[in-house]
Amino acid sequence: MELDGAGLTCAQVHEAAYGGARVTIASLDRARAAWATARELTGPVYGRSTGVGANRDVVVAGAGLDLLRSHAIAAGPPVPPARARAMLVVRLNQLLSGGSGVDPAVCLALARAINHGYTPPLHTYGAIGTGDLTALATTALCLLGELPWRHDPAPPADASPTAFQGAPRHPLTSDDALPFISSGAATLADAALACHRLGHLLDAAMDVAVLSFTAVDASAEPLAAVVQEARPQPGQAAVAARLRGLLAHEPTPRVQDPYGFRAFAQVHGAALDILGRAVATIETDLNAATENPLFAASLAWHNGNFHSAPVALALDALRAALVQTAQLSIARLATLMDPAYTARLPFLADRPGASGALILEYVAQDALAGLRHLANPVTTGTATISRGVEDHAGFATQAARHALRCVEPLEIVLACERTAALRALHAPAPDRPLTADLEDSRRALSPG
Repeated sequence: MELDGAGLTCAQVHEAAYGGARVTIASLDRARAAWATARELTGPVYGRSTGVGANRDVVVAGAGLDLLRSHAIAAGPPVPPARARAMLVVRLNQLLSGGSGVDPAVCLALARAINHGYTPPLHTYGAIGTGDLTALATTALCLLGELPWRHDPAPPADASPTAFQGAPRHPLTSDDALPFISSGAATLADAALACHRLGHLLDAAMDVAVLSFTAVDASAEPLAAVVQEARPQPGQAAVAARLRGLLAHEPTPRVQDPYGFRAFAQVHGAALDILGRAVATIETDLNAATENPLFAASLAWHNGNFHSAPVALALDALRAALVQTAQLSIARLATLMDPAYTARLPFLADRPGASGALILEYVAQDALAGLRHLANPVTTGTATISRGVEDHAGFATQAARHALRCVEPLEIVLACERTAALRALHAPAPDRPLTADLEDSRRALSPG
């Protein structure tokens, strides 16, 4: 995977995190240009000749490494290595886009870490959407050799310090400190992973819906091209066209089906549209110079590019859309339990009076409750810190974290629908437990 600071996608971030893709660097030219600009400047430059936050007017000299040590503080559960590796890929690509003023040799060290299985020991809590300072400060101390990298395979717990001698190193200077950590790379990495995995599930949801349409002989009339042309929403049209191509049964004699079928294209199409906008927003920032200050055109430009409002807003909308599509999945699940639509026993039971697949409704509703909780918007809150100087926060970090957590409950909801649809289409094998069918559906839907 060649990184050039301009073309990184959510799918590539996922592949680098979980697929073991190696990275190469296309060019260091833009990173070198920013570095040269930073070295030539005189006068006050935030974070280089001054303190940070409320100390922005305090002249300091050579305090950058202390900044790294003071900011490498986090709490909570460890971040899995795959997510930490994704952060390294994002930060490397951002540095290659130029503007940071960091020594370009740092890029080579990050590439070595990615390609040889080294990740920083990150923890969950410590960012509010104005820069992943704790995560990147921890990474910087790993580069300096002050903290051990995690490695796959990990060294024994009683390993001596020499166990880390093969790990990537770079002698960061004081001037490199703030520029290296002035980024939301960890948040963007989580957002990219979430969008990729949720995109897989939203795509699979259409195949699941086809099973349900077939199982209840639902009308394809709402999917007709003339209906879509009357309301040309792009996602709606794409969903309807996809289902028209997959459904192969005669029209139902029913005049209208429940909303789970009749409004599927409208609701699921809206979710796909919102996903597309979220991906575009995130991929813009994956390839952007979100540095403060930004070193360009022979000057240091103090700015707010680090603020994550666009990403937070996009992910808030996406999580809300997931609830809508999951609600319709559960509506179809309820229809599948009704003999008036399936011509089978209530709850798809194998004998009269049995509960059959009823429990799937409980499981799905539990998962939906989790999705509703995760859909609460983060952008209605803010924070004021550093003696009032930093007086707004985007909380995209929390939005991305919640989006990642949405993968499991959405998968469970869709797996419940798929399991019931298959049971309606094909009588269950004798004595086969329902839980085995549900696990098969989850494996079929899993984004990996």
